Amino acid sequence: MKSRNFRASSFRFRFPSMAATPRSFLALILACSCLPLGVDFPAVAATPPAAKDKKQKPDPALKGLPITELSPDEAILHALNRLAYGPRPGDVERVRQMGLAKWIERQLNPNSINDKGVEARLEDYPTLRMSTAKLIVEYPQPKPAVRQAERQARERAQDEQRRADAAPASEQQTQARETQDAQSSSPSGESVTQSAAENAPAPMKEPAMELDQAARGARRREALGGGDPNSVPRAVADDSKRPARIAAELAMAKVTRAIYSERQLQQVVDDFWFNHFNVFAGKGEDRYYLTSYERDVIQPHALAKFKDLLTATAKSPAMLFYLDNFLSADPRAQQRIAMERAMRQQMRYGRFGRPWPPRPPVNPQQAGKKNERGLNENYGRELMELHTLGVDGGYTQKDVTEVARAFTGWTIDKPRVYADFKFDDRLHDPDPKIVLGKRIHAGGMKDGEQVIDLLAHHPSTAKFITTELARRFVSDHPPSALVNRMAETFQSSEGDIRAVMKTMIWSPEFWSREAYRAKIKTPFELVVSAARALGTDVDTPLPLVQWVGRIGEPLYQCQPPTGYSDKSETWVNTGALLNRLNFSLALAGNRIRGARSDVASLLSVDSSADPKAALDRAVQVFLGGEAARTTAETLEKQLDNPQVLHAKLDDTRREADLGVIAGLVLGAPEFQRR
Repeated sequence: MKSRNFRASSFRFRFPSMAATPRSFLALILACSCLPLGVDFPAVAATPPAAKDKKQKPDPALKGLPITELSPDEAILHALNRLAYGPRPGDVERVRQMGLAKWIERQLNPNSINDKGVEARLEDYPTLRMSTAKLIVEYPQPKPAVRQAERQARERAQDEQRRADAAPASEQQTQARETQDAQSSSPSGESVTQSAAENAPAPMKEPAMELDQAARGARRREALGGGDPNSVPRAVADDSKRPARIAAELAMAKVTRAIYSERQLQQVVDDFWFNHFNVFAGKGEDRYYLTSYERDVIQPHALAKFKDLLTATAKSPAMLFYLDNFLSADPRAQQRIAMERAMRQQMRYGRFGRPWPPRPPVNPQQAGKKNERGLNENYGRELMELHTLGVDGGYTQKDVTEVARAFTGWTIDKPRVYADFKFDDRLHDPDPKIVLGKRIHAGGMKDGEQVIDLLAHHPSTAKFITTELARRFVSDHPPSALVNRMAETFQSSEGDIRAVMKTMIWSPEFWSREAYRAKIKTPFELVVSAARALGTDVDTPLPLVQWVGRIGEPLYQCQPPTGYSDKSETWVNTGALLNRLNFSLALAGNRIRGARSDVASLLSVDSSADPKAALDRAVQVFLGGEAARTTAETLEKQLDNPQVLHAKLDDTRREADLGVIAGLVLGAPEFQRR
């Protein structure tokens, strides 16, 4: 391998040498993606002695930025990997010509960027522009009879599949028993040979139960996007009017924006804040509320004031429903409402009037449960632990209860009709509250607003939010000095997210060698960055959405309020790494429905060219010419693999499969990092 294309490093993971078989080929790819968390990446080349006495002239492309440890190409690639979803073909050169600082300033002000191209693509998803009321009408829940018929049809199909699977297994067991009988009755008295033992199936225990569990798991994976990525689930087909279509269009739009939007930082920050204020699409009516939540709450406030974003999430029907705050009420509210009703009746009928007797409920037990409303602490706890102060923010269980009391009455008006935010003063706890030592008694809805103001300006919130931002954009363990400066900006700017981002980006720590390629890509980041790197033309993003789920991050399907983790160890496991490599090979090999990549044009080499030249070019295009020595050696060993080289029937010459070569490089450890 040419030294100019592969830079040596102290990459401490050794790849095993393997024979070129399909099975070892797959194992090799997996090994290439097993990313230890203690990887040392290429250091800056030593400065020649003759050049030490001369002051190097700064590159004009980096003017105005505190970049001293990265080369211009590295700095531009770093910015595109952190403030965007990776470079598309030609992006590095375009940013160089514009100037990196100017590109960043434009990204921090996304409204200044024309994004009509991606807006035209989003016209294919009508639910994005619908109100919650219209979504409820247009995409109703199936009737119970329809759901039961579909469930019975699935069960019949599963029974047929079980019988079909059981027949070959039974034949194999019979053959294994016959082989064992023959071996045991042989004159030599030898036991079953090693090959027979390898071919014999393992005995099955409780096959029906295991198959049922497997079927349930398969249905769950399919619902979360983890089934066959090229299949089109019936519930999310183009002509489907099922509620699942709503979340599917949200996910397809998210992938489309991430791949094609010129407002890249806007997309990255949107994803960060949605994950920070996570809402689970699979919880009841939230499937209808999620579109407005992302469109009207997250996106407009992603680079604005944190307090405004926090207030918008607190009033969002999606968050109110997800954390059950729409049910939270002063336990004494029902008694007060009953007394008010009695007083109204007395005023209506006069002193001697006799009202009509109340209508008895159809089911007294159900009626009693329906009227039971009490204090719910879910939102109060998550508001402090996950949204503002952090788990070590200095609050107590008593504070959680007091915050929950302050937000009683924050509910949803007509949840299954139009689902608007509503403050119901009848359900609100009117007594004073004490939160973090501060008296909260503004009255009515202002109690909750006073709590939001208190939390948004608290020093623990500044520290927690800036740590989360630095972890997302800098490293899993961001430098404390950087976090402190970001927290100071947060407080001095009244929580201006754009100002905090600027402090972070214009810091030496952001451009340090330690931060360069220090983050593992999440499944969503990997899928999108690979599509961008290949210049893939995506007509149907649903298979890419399903690949994201298959690798481990189904979009809008994170059930815990913590959201998906942003730390490397979460995403480094054998199953996920194997799926990452399978995806890279499928995408580069044009085996994903609705996604076409022209690898030959991108690599600028002929398919009959020297495979080594094609590999060199792929490393230059996808990895910026940087690959660890062990990565380079491992990739070179695969150039003679039959899956890389093919021979035509009428020609003995072997041609390199550029799709496989590109897929291998996209599966390399260096591309898995950003």
